[in-house]
Amino acid sequence: MARLWNFSAGPSALPEAVLRQAAEEMLDWHGSGVSVMEMSHRGKHFVQICDEAEQDLRELLGVSDDYAVLFMQGGATAENAIVPMNLIGRRGAGAADYVLTGQWSVKSHKEAAKYGDVHVAASSGSETELDGKTQKPWTWVPPVETWKVRKNAAYLHFCSNETIGGVEIADWPTAGQLGVDDVPLVVDASSHFLSRHLDVSRTGMVYAGAQKNAGPAGVTVVVIRRDMIGHALPICPSAFDYANVAPEHSRFNTPPTYAIYIAGLVFKWIKAQGGVAAMERMNIAKSELLYGYLDNSGFYRNPVHAPARSRMNVPFVLADESLNDAFLKGADEAGLTQLKGHKSVGGMRASIYNAVPLEAVQALVAYMQDFERRHG
Repeated sequence: MARLWNFSAGPSALPEAVLRQAAEEMLDWHGSGVSVMEMSHRGKHFVQICDEAEQDLRELLGVSDDYAVLFMQGGATAENAIVPMNLIGRRGAGAADYVLTGQWSVKSHKEAAKYGDVHVAASSGSETELDGKTQKPWTWVPPVETWKVRKNAAYLHFCSNETIGGVEIADWPTAGQLGVDDVPLVVDASSHFLSRHLDVSRTGMVYAGAQKNAGPAGVTVVVIRRDMIGHALPICPSAFDYANVAPEHSRFNTPPTYAIYIAGLVFKWIKAQGGVAAMERMNIAKSELLYGYLDNSGFYRNPVHAPARSRMNVPFVLADESLNDAFLKGADEAGLTQLKGHKSVGGMRASIYNAVPLEAVQALVAYMQDFERRHG
């Protein structure tokens, strides 16, 4: 069976080696006589799987014991509510600040507003002039020095990689840069988690839906500083209260066991490739190849301000949008799938996560070159 080059934004490509190992272990995990899907979440076999996944992730990210690592349910969208329910009351004021750089951070802000006093610290939701060019809304990042963070905020939230718009905040600010001492960062890092060095120690909490770089849909990784735990609002469901989940090592109630197992295999695969540093080197090569071609073509264009471009999600448009359907049809025929842009922005989008190899990006660029020759 020929596998396609999968550029889906999520659920996304998984490493073939992980899929093959999961297939081999489907009926009998390591001589246990049962599938992982059949195991008790409190039995010794799954406890081993879950604990190894946590330890491997700690090693990959350099996470100290000052932080708890949790495997939560509901995806990053559910975490948009779980975060304020756990954290917005930690300083008594019921206040939190949000930086808006695209549709996911806007959704996070809207959800959090149900639970307290939520303020927009900065937004790229308007046009601006940068480097002599007009940047459209959600194609740039407000400079950190313009972020207006309230000193009584329980936390400052931002999405460090906007999947839809292809905007990335690669260098996370420090408290000193923001002019606040006790306003921890809470970062939705879903779309570039494990793709590059991310300094967790700068944050109070990082969370990520696994279905981009870390595993299948169904599990969300939360890395949270332990002193941030224990401030949940009374309305927070017990299964989503970090104070319940952390001491039980993600097994307070039945977790998404199979998704955690697959995520654990992905963590081991990343370690075998050389860790996050090796992933980052490969991701730089892939993104430079694709952006390099886009920047030298008058036929395609990437709309994002260059310093804010995502390595993971690369949106692009054709100069003649009447060719969109023909482009996508030809791409499918060439074995290049899931290239249609999000319905809210149109155009195309190539998501080039860790499990998408350089060969896939080379094949995409070759197809784009050929399409341009035939239609340009």
